[in-house]
Amino acid sequence: MRLITYGYLVYLLAPIVLLLVGAFGDQWSNTLLPEGLTWRWFISVWEETTYRNAMLTTLKLALTTCLINILLVVPLVYGVTLKFPAVAQSITRLLVMLPVAVPQLVIGFAFILAFSTAMLPWLGSPWLLVAGHVVVTFPYLFYTVYADIEASPLKAYERMAQSLGAAEWQRFVHLYLPLVYRSVFTGSLTVAALSIGEFELSNLISGFMTQPYPVVLIQAFYRTTGFACAATLFLLSLALLFSLFSTLVQWRLGRSSSRELPQ
Repeated sequence: MRLITYGYLVYLLAPIVLLLVGAFGDQWSNTLLPEGLTWRWFISVWEETTYRNAMLTTLKLALTTCLINILLVVPLVYGVTLKFPAVAQSITRLLVMLPVAVPQLVIGFAFILAFSTAMLPWLGSPWLLVAGHVVVTFPYLFYTVYADIEASPLKAYERMAQSLGAAEWQRFVHLYLPLVYRSVFTGSLTVAALSIGEFELSNLISGFMTQPYPVVLIQAFYRTTGFACAATLFLLSLALLFSLFSTLVQWRLGRSSSRELPQ
């Protein structure tokens, strides 16, 4: 078991190590390792307006995707948990999982067919790109929040509050939101990380002026090895930052929850 674990870690970390070596190498041509050390590839990537704009587009896209997901998921989970019968809940969960089961290439072609017509000429617009990212990341936030609420005492609290005459908006604000804010926060970080690294759908439906960083990154591989490695590390660092932050937040929230339990 330990050997398998070590082998998996090597398999996981080897590409990252090679990217680091290539990004800081001055020249790498027909040799096992690059020759010399340099920062110039990172400076070259940062100085190019195309990559800076694409990084800014990616960050705005991830933030907008998170906000729209929150606005959709929070009331939906509340309704599914408390208002839907068991059959409707099962159907809803199945429908929510479809973007995960269907390849993003298929979703992208569906967007092209639907939004490149004279009636809906929206292909290449920034809001269509946001809509695509919402579609592919929605299941992750939904199931994070839904699983948390299913394991919570929300239904019992709802019955007690309703028997005491609390209005539905009061139950939503004072019972549901305090129970769900942690999972919404951690799930949103996961959504942001997924949005930052999303490529297939973005490559098909983004316009020339709204290309996110993963799409622009392809151009780097037609240049020198060091430039391509440095450009890739920018994206990898951003995605890892969100992933590590999400893990840290979940760990801290888990510790604080355990402290709140009666001893």
